[in-house]
Amino acid sequence: EMYRQVGDLEIDPQGLAQRGLLVRHLVLPHHLAGTRGVAHFLASQVSPHTYLNVMDQYLPAFNAARFPELNRPITPQEHRQAVDAAIQNGLQRLEITH
Repeated sequence: EMYRQVGDLEIDPQGLAQRGLLVRHLVLPHHLAGTRGVAHFLASQVSPHTYLNVMDQYLPAFNAARFPELNRPITPQEHRQAVDAAIQNGLQRLEITH
C-alpha cells in the first residue's frame, strides 16, 4: 500500500530522499529475518527498483539469551549472504549499512 501511494524512492541531486519507498531490513543471525524471501517479495510484488537498506546492526539484548539462535550478532558472512540474496533477486538499489 505504501508503494502504491508513493512509488519508487526519488533522490535529489544532493543525495536527499524527496519521496518514495525506502525499505530498511535488519539481518538476523541464522537467516532468521528471511532476507531471501523479503528480497523476492520486494522485487516481484513491489518493484525491482525498491531501495533496500540491508542493515547489520543487530545486537542481542534484553531476553535474547533465552533464544540461542538470537543470542549473538550476525557474522560478516551472514550480512554478505543477505546482500547477495537481494542482488540475486534483482534488487539493485541497495544501501549496505555496516
